[in-house]
Amino acid sequence: MYVPNSSRYSVMRYNRVGKSGLKLPAVSLGLWHNFGDTESFSNMKELVFKAFDLGITHFDLANNYGPPPGAAEKNFGRILKEHLSAYRDELIISTKAGYGMWPGPYGDYGSRKYLLASLDQSLKRLQLDYVDIFYHHRPDPETPLEETMLALDSAVRQGKALYVGVSNYNKQQLKEAYKILKELKTPFIINQPSYSIINRWIEKDGLKDYANDIGIGLIVFSPLAQGILTGRYLNGIPEDSRAGRGVSPFLTRDRITEDQITMVRKMNDIAQARGQTLAQMALSWILKDGKITSVLIGASKASQLEENVRCIENTSFTDEELKTIDSAIPG
Repeated sequence: MYVPNSSRYSVMRYNRVGKSGLKLPAVSLGLWHNFGDTESFSNMKELVFKAFDLGITHFDLANNYGPPPGAAEKNFGRILKEHLSAYRDELIISTKAGYGMWPGPYGDYGSRKYLLASLDQSLKRLQLDYVDIFYHHRPDPETPLEETMLALDSAVRQGKALYVGVSNYNKQQLKEAYKILKELKTPFIINQPSYSIINRWIEKDGLKDYANDIGIGLIVFSPLAQGILTGRYLNGIPEDSRAGRGVSPFLTRDRITEDQITMVRKMNDIAQARGQTLAQMALSWILKDGKITSVLIGASKASQLEENVRCIENTSFTDEELKTIDSAIPG
């Protein structure tokens, strides 16, 4: 019988989600990778237990996480039922719909038909009556935004979600979604974009500042750029790495150039001078100004969670450190 660490809440820092009453841990666990049916179930349990022991209360899923699609929800639901059901009210569980999930015209994007059917399926896999946050996973250029937002509103009114969010929405898309949901008085609290030291589009787009201004939280994915901002690629591409094994379409051998490896080495030097690992520094950098509610990390080993959670110990940067980081980025 799993018994969580009694001091778990003294380990983590919790940040308010925009202007809502909800708080999220500064570091959240994403189940995009390592929770499919091709992975070890015992390792999944170890990851979830270690995360909760470290004060990570938020577990982020989506209907299509696997492989196969749906597997991550199913596997996490089993862990939750068998080991964590007594702690449900201490957990924030989120899921999403917006990418291809089943054949035919009703299994993708943002129609009311798809979103509400997908949420029902997700709840069955998770063995839950509700999720804490339900996201639209990506903008749909063909479905009227009002229809998509009304579907999110319905999820709350039906008692199947406590809050709603969007993912991969830029500033203008967020602005339009916010207007609709504000009029509906829907508890819309969060946007989930990609963001890292080397992927700063939310700054250039204005999304980061706009979300902060209107009181919408930001939780960011791929903060380590699919693994580039870790120590795995300091000396080339290891054969057992994600890029080396060719398991991710987002991180392939041809995308890791000599310029990037040089950059990683320079940033690693900065991190070492700060007394951090490269991954810790990359996560700390995201949290430095208080405008990001939480960083989503993935992990294949419990030790990675222990290492990365320590990013919250030092999120202050000198002007010189920030200039050196910026100068290390190619182009």
